Amino acid sequence: MAVTPSRSTTVLAAVLRLLRPVVRLLLRHGVAYPAFAAALKQVFLDAARDELRHTGQKQTDSAVSLLSGVHRRDVRTLGHGAPAEAPPDEEPLSLASQVVARWLGDVAYLDDEGSPRELPRYGDAPSFDALVSEVSRDIRPRAVLAELERLGMAEHVDRRVRLLAPGFVPRQGFAEMVALLRDNTHDHLAAATLNLDGQHNYLEQSVFVDELTAESAAHLHAAAAKAWRQAFRTVMREAQARFDHDQAHASAAQRVYRARFGSYFYAADQDDKPV
Repeated sequence: MAVTPSRSTTVLAAVLRLLRPVVRLLLRHGVAYPAFAAALKQVFLDAARDELRHTGQKQTDSAVSLLSGVHRRDVRTLGHGAPAEAPPDEEPLSLASQVVARWLGDVAYLDDEGSPRELPRYGDAPSFDALVSEVSRDIRPRAVLAELERLGMAEHVDRRVRLLAPGFVPRQGFAEMVALLRDNTHDHLAAATLNLDGQHNYLEQSVFVDELTAESAAHLHAAAAKAWRQAFRTVMREAQARFDHDQAHASAAQRVYRARFGSYFYAADQDDKPV
């Protein structure tokens, strides 16, 4: 008689599988198991406190230790400790992403085909200076342009600025790429896990096909990229409209929610070797 695995066993096996690419990333960048295991204690403690808060239970050391499995000594020692290294200042990255988002989503900055226009550096809208001013008047457009050039996302030639990347995907800047990996994957997993627990019904779907040649996988990659560009324009335009609406009609206390819409494509052989 076959034994049905418990939920905890099933979930653990799934998490170990999805952690494989993460562990490969850690190893490639000098983070071995001892350092990861030590840092993971804080993640378990924070998650345990969140779960106790969500269920209305007291967050005593004993309750946190029992739920997380972390020894009470470590619960007391780590407490609500901050990360060992403070996260980098995200303002330049955040402002640059907002500028690119408006450039891609505001019809004033798009051509007849819906692609981002090449903008004059100065002058009234549509210009690069005007674009930055619509996002923030606190930072000079010159600083934003320098950041976009550093990231390999824009070029400035003959007093005109051209967007090089189809979305906010820095070609340079390792810290910025890691931040995008962190935020995109976190929200994807958050949506999937909430759906699994039956708490929400977030959009989280995919298309799967196997027994393909490498040529067919490459063809599908191109098709997926084309579909993403179409979806990106639609959702980005709506996102920009809702952002502008809420800025004008809602208080700061009401504007506390974020939303993320994404797409991904992956192709590999039976040994998990990417195409």
